[in-house]
Formats: sequence, C-alpha cells, structure tokens
Amino acid sequence: EVQLVESGGGLVQTGGSLRLSCTASGFLHEDYHDDYTIGWFRQAPGKEREGVSVISISIGLTYYSDSVKGRFSISNDNVKKTVYLQMNSLKPEDTAVYYCVFRVGIIGAEVAGDDSMYDYWGQGTQVTVSS
Repeated sequence: EVQLVESGGGLVQTGGSLRLSCTASGFLHEDYHDDYTIGWFRQAPGKEREGVSVISISIGLTYYSDSVKGRFSISNDNVKKTVYLQMNSLKPEDTAVYYCVFRVGIIGAEVAGDDSMYDYWGQGTQVTVSS
C-alpha cells in the first residue's frame, strides 16, 4: 500500500515562500513504472477541499488551480519518489491544511481537481499565512 508523508508546512508572512515535500513509499519502480500521478490538495476551515497542483510522472503533465497559477510550482524527484510544491507570494487565503495525494495512472486536467480521483492521501501539513 502506498504511504505518503508530507513536510515543510509552517507559519509565514504574506508575500513569503514555503516549500512542501511529499515522499511516497510502499511501492517499487516496477510496480507502476512511473505511471502515477502525485500532488497536492488543500482544505481551509469551513471550505471544501481544493485541488492545488498535481503531476503525472510518466509524461510530466502538470495541473494547477487558477488560484495558484503563477505563484506555485510543482516538481518531482523520481529516484526519491518525492514531489515538491514551491509556494511563492503567499497570501492569507492560502492558509489551509495541505494534503499529498496519489493515484495510479495519468490524469487529465478536466478531472485533476476532483478529490475522488485519488486513491491515497497523506496526513496533511498545516500552512498558515499571516497578514
């Protein structure tokens, strides 16, 4: 079974930056041959979960929500099975618990923000942006 461990959350002022990391384990390269999608959702208090950014590893296809385009950047290290989310120009509305997500196979942009498309979720890491 896939396990996801997030790190890198914290408190930052408006305009600051943070980098989140998510390391996946519990599977071998030959299990999926990089044919999987991994990335980030978030949930703020009283709000629905929002797809932030994901990447389909085998083809390098990325998805970003409109709310983070131009400010956040997703990248990955295949050897370490780790995905990163570089978050710049942070705003108070970015405050949320950020969850790492994983699914086998690629995903199209039209459904990348649908939380039902992901089979595995991390425990989450808190990001707080102060005004």
